[in-house]
Amino acid sequence: MSASLLTMFKDLHRGERCVLVCNGPSLNRMDLGFLRDEIVFGLNKIYLGLEKFGFYPRYLTAVNDKVIRQSAEAYRQMSCVKFLCESCADVVPADALTFHIRTIGLPERFYRDITEGVRGGHTVTHAAFQIIRYMGFSEVVVIGMDHRFEYTGRPNQELQMQGGDPNHFSADYFRGQKWDAPNLAESEVSYRVARRIFEEEGRRIIDATVDGACDIFPKADYRKLFGLG
Repeated sequence: MSASLLTMFKDLHRGERCVLVCNGPSLNRMDLGFLRDEIVFGLNKIYLGLEKFGFYPRYLTAVNDKVIRQSAEAYRQMSCVKFLCESCADVVPADALTFHIRTIGLPERFYRDITEGVRGGHTVTHAAFQIIRYMGFSEVVVIGMDHRFEYTGRPNQELQMQGGDPNHFSADYFRGQKWDAPNLAESEVSYRVARRIFEEEGRRIIDATVDGACDIFPKADYRKLFGLG
């Protein structure tokens, strides 16, 4: 599928708000029913929690080869728009709901035109910010971005999860599977770039994660943001 088809998403949601749902354990401390009334971007293996949490994303983004290949069957069944890295087109082919996107490794880059690609930035969250900005959203509220992980190894190292996964909302997230260790320092570099771009354009990123460890974005209580009492 040609990258030019991505142009249908340009400014599709100009001036609107979306909620970017990351996959940290803090999601288990939230009542996520309010997401049924919001435009939701899911990431990676969010499908593992949809029945439990009671919402369904309108969009999903995944750019890590391991995640996509582990999730291929689930992605093929999901009825939301998916933006997946083109290197995995062999397992999740393009269709009416699946769009392939290039991932580019240039440092400290934020792509305003996603038909050229997106920078992974050591975190799928950064890729999602580029897509969200392209779609015209003026505000993105981030939840589930705990920004803390338990692991032994080096940043970016391929690891084998032994037992349940303590780093995500589901113990089955990477149970018994290979995964790439996080690089929190480089993720923060990416987040600073994303914040700068959004704020230069009069947009904003709000971190409403419960007890999140990231200090890059302005913080807010999700219950107050969404009028939950």
